[in-house]
Amino acid sequence: MEITSATPPGPPPPRKTSRAGDRIFLGLSRGSGILLLVIMAAIAVFLTVRATSALSKNEGDFFTTFEWAANSTPPKFGIAVLAFGTVVSSLIAMLIAVPVAIGIALFISHYAPRRLAAPLSYVIDLLAAVPSIVYGLWGALFLVPHLGGLYTWLDDYFGWTGIFAYQGGAARSLFTIGILLAIMILPIVTSVSREVFLQAPKMHEEAALALGATRWEVIRMSVLPFGRSGVISASMLGLGRALGETMAVATVLSPSFTIGKSLLDPGGGTFAQNIASSFKESGEIGKDALIASGLVLFVLTLLVNGAARLIIARRKEYTA
Repeated sequence: MEITSATPPGPPPPRKTSRAGDRIFLGLSRGSGILLLVIMAAIAVFLTVRATSALSKNEGDFFTTFEWAANSTPPKFGIAVLAFGTVVSSLIAMLIAVPVAIGIALFISHYAPRRLAAPLSYVIDLLAAVPSIVYGLWGALFLVPHLGGLYTWLDDYFGWTGIFAYQGGAARSLFTIGILLAIMILPIVTSVSREVFLQAPKMHEEAALALGATRWEVIRMSVLPFGRSGVISASMLGLGRALGETMAVATVLSPSFTIGKSLLDPGGGTFAQNIASSFKESGEIGKDALIASGLVLFVLTLLVNGAARLIIARRKEYTA
């Protein structure tokens, strides 16, 4: 008697069903993505057209001129001071805010008791919703008068570098702007990093603890590697706000088209601050010149976000 083995039947193939709700949701989501690209392209085209009109009449070098006289005849303007002030103040803000934000996020997610972590998280989320003008008024009326001691200390110990030389006067410099921007982006970076750290696999943390790892070793080996991509994304969100901040910078900074040797020298400027303070009194060419500077800020923001995506994509462990 011949015995034949029959292959057990596999699962039935999935049926392709197309419901009206699925089709509507697919169309809306796809349309939203296309609409976003169309809006971005429309903004880029508008900025480029208006910027080209101003650059064709500019008598100075747009990238190296230390002057902004777009309303004069002939117009002469450049973004050297604005680009320097925007990049330097944003980098100062990142250097101050990101390490502090990571420390706060780790404290809330892995050290603080629940009774303390919940209200602390609420306060941080609330700070992220404070309007920019409120930060600007606080910076002008409280922060600037109280930074004299810090400036003097930096001059005493690091003035020999030239970067922190202090000649006296009001603390309305790029370094003050960097501190103010750090305070403003701190809640954003902290909130996103906290949520990422809370999603770290608990099994990895418990396994490390079972092997005798300390709390810091667990964070260093399990939490931080898992949350690197989230921290990078949070930092880029904060950097985007720092690059485009307007009212707070315009309230605190004493604008001037000079680049000082020291970060503590008053003066300087940023793209957003110059646009906000000069747009109302500008003529047709002056407005086009401001739009040209806005185009540079637009491209700078895109480059920053693109660089962040490349950093994440090049590290396989970030995307795992």
